[in-house]
Amino acid sequence: MDTTTSADGTTIAYERFGQGPPLVTVVGAFCERTAAQPLAQALASDFTVHCYDRRGRGDSTNTAPYAPARELEDLAAVLAVAGDGAALYGHSSGAVLALLAAADGLPVAKVVAYEPPWSVDAAAERTDLAQRVDAAIADGRPGDAAEMFMREGPGMPEEVIAGMKAGPGWAYFEKLGSTVGYDLAIVGDEGVPTARLAQITVPALVVAGGASAAWARDTVAVVADAIPGGERMTVDGQDHNVDQELLAKLIRPFLAP
Repeated sequence: MDTTTSADGTTIAYERFGQGPPLVTVVGAFCERTAAQPLAQALASDFTVHCYDRRGRGDSTNTAPYAPARELEDLAAVLAVAGDGAALYGHSSGAVLALLAAADGLPVAKVVAYEPPWSVDAAAERTDLAQRVDAAIADGRPGDAAEMFMREGPGMPEEVIAGMKAGPGWAYFEKLGSTVGYDLAIVGDEGVPTARLAQITVPALVVAGGASAAWARDTVAVVADAIPGGERMTVDGQDHNVDQELLAKLIRPFLAP
């Protein structure tokens, strides 16, 4: 493990795999850097892959106050370590970060974004989920924040949440519950930021799973269309928890210099 320092002094931990052109992975909610290791290892023969812990997770520290711009600064710090010509791969809210980094002109060569969780349903009812999650975190109840996020964000069934809470792995989700407000802030509640995505000038590939919910495929279509020259891909038989080794095979040609 190595570390770098973000603009506000936050320590960002990362690991490096393989050898070749640089690639940085950006994980989503409830994920530490280890979540991207299967993809990193599958691509290690062709790329130097940097997997990092987003702030407040794993071995990275945290600095208040939070703002989505701070996470873009964290990513910029990792890109500086990775070197010139780095590509980005982001999953879920990490895909949002990767796309916004490219839109804001960070030194990125290419972007692959797997199912950024923006809404394309103009009639979708806005909720106060972000405010309630932030309140639970402020009250020292990260487990409650995690549960609310699971229920009202991705819409996990009650029986699945109950099973997770009853199992030994719940401590992991409770620990990372203190960061799910960050994911909500990054995604926002205004839908796909098409005007901002239109500023992307590097090659971008937006990917959905063929077995994912309809919202994911719909969002991928809108996002790809908003990016000049944006491409899209569907991975047959996969959902939001994509098989990373399979995905690595499919995105390797796009990522190649």
